[in-house]
Amino acid sequence: MTNNTLEPKDYRVRMAPSPTGSPHVGLVRTALFNWAFARHHGGTFVFRIEDTDKARNTQESYDGLLDLMRWLGLDWDEGVEVGGPYGPYRQSERSDVYADALAKLRDSSYVYECYCTGEETTARYEERLAAYKAAKAEGIKGEAPAQGYDNHCRDLSEEQIKAYEAEGRTSVPRFRMPDGSITFDDLVRGEVTFETKHVPDYALARANGDPLYTLTAPVDDATMKITHVFRGEDLLSSTPRQVALFDAFVEIGLAERAPEFGHLPYVMGQGNKKLSKRDPEAHALKYREEGYLPEGLLNYVALLGWAIAADRDIFTMEEMVEAFEISDVVKNPARFDVKKAEAINASHMRLLPVEEITHRVIPYLKADGIVSDPVSDADAQMLEQAMPLVAERIGKLGEASDMLRFLFVTEADFALDEEDAAKLLDETGIGVVQASYDALSGLSTWSTAEIQDALTAALIDGLELKPRKAYGPVRVAVTGKRISPPLFESMELLGRERTLARLKAVLGKA
Repeated sequence: MTNNTLEPKDYRVRMAPSPTGSPHVGLVRTALFNWAFARHHGGTFVFRIEDTDKARNTQESYDGLLDLMRWLGLDWDEGVEVGGPYGPYRQSERSDVYADALAKLRDSSYVYECYCTGEETTARYEERLAAYKAAKAEGIKGEAPAQGYDNHCRDLSEEQIKAYEAEGRTSVPRFRMPDGSITFDDLVRGEVTFETKHVPDYALARANGDPLYTLTAPVDDATMKITHVFRGEDLLSSTPRQVALFDAFVEIGLAERAPEFGHLPYVMGQGNKKLSKRDPEAHALKYREEGYLPEGLLNYVALLGWAIAADRDIFTMEEMVEAFEISDVVKNPARFDVKKAEAINASHMRLLPVEEITHRVIPYLKADGIVSDPVSDADAQMLEQAMPLVAERIGKLGEASDMLRFLFVTEADFALDEEDAAKLLDETGIGVVQASYDALSGLSTWSTAEIQDALTAALIDGLELKPRKAYGPVRVAVTGKRISPPLFESMELLGRERTLARLKAVLGKA
């Protein structure tokens, strides 16, 4: 199975999520690798939606998927919302396509009707298991029976079929797996072989005619002319089914060729367990809410199975596109490390000019009520002055609110962090605040340099304190927290009146 005869510009890959629940970071990694592959080769990136699970699909999840892809900048060439020559691109709108494909398969030798009930299949398995255990107890070696369907109906006679139908039984179409083995060249894992005796014949549709994923996804790949399928390793075991099904598609004229497959390594979470939707760090939209840059998150996610170079972790998406080869993806599991993700994002923050960080921070400041919406002239002026002080000190956009709150909050709403105040505004700390108030209240010029000189003289020279001991109580009194933008610059921005009022307020509570 190879698509080597294709020109790279003819490569077609797809991302096909289901709109159920919150998008997983593994989905981001899969989308990124498919997108990078298409962009590297000048091919086509298709974004379609697998929404046949009516009970679990939600509009909210669908909107979230599109919102996520757009925020990440993973633009698609064909698919939902943008259209294309092989639409529609939502499975719920492709019933006629699946019905036509199933009709052609039913007319071939690849599909047969199965009349078994679930209870009958289970009962036969239990009989096989009991016989296996009995033989094993007598020292007779044998292979444990496989769970699932046992191909019971694949060779029914006409009389048996008529008898089942006379009973009023309904049937489901099952694909007839070939005997022997199926081997394919996985573009990540290398040559993979499955013995088909371990892959039972499988249903393509329900008894009511509704198509199953086992039919819909391969039909979409065939009719949309997908040439490469890159997906998670958890779907590796379903690949022999699809390889066999594509052989049938080619024969009945539904596809020109089978796609090539590549299965991406597992993403592991804490405790070396596969990252689950139940794990907080698995939710992709959480990273936008926290203020990750899309390029920062994508950079980190790219490292979950791929590297641009052995000694380099930071790169742009343009650089990734230029360097990306699916053959460079490793097959070993990758562990999701939140601390490393934060560090990668912080590195990307450092690459942005202050003006760009300010632009990106504003939605978070609005959401937290730090600045008005729309931003007033006064807020805009304060931001222009304050952002150079915090841009180098935040690793995520969402951290700006806590750093800047003290500058924008009204005096009535200003509050000290209780834990920080308890730690630094003790008797000694109050003495520091008093000395600071006395030194600052007499300044004729309110500037960073004058503030620094006055506090240095009063606290470092006068009280003979080390800088950490000297400025900590002042910082808490003025900004409300132990961690803030540079102190002297912050006090200049806050202004004489507000700074002295906050120092005096602390003294009044002592």
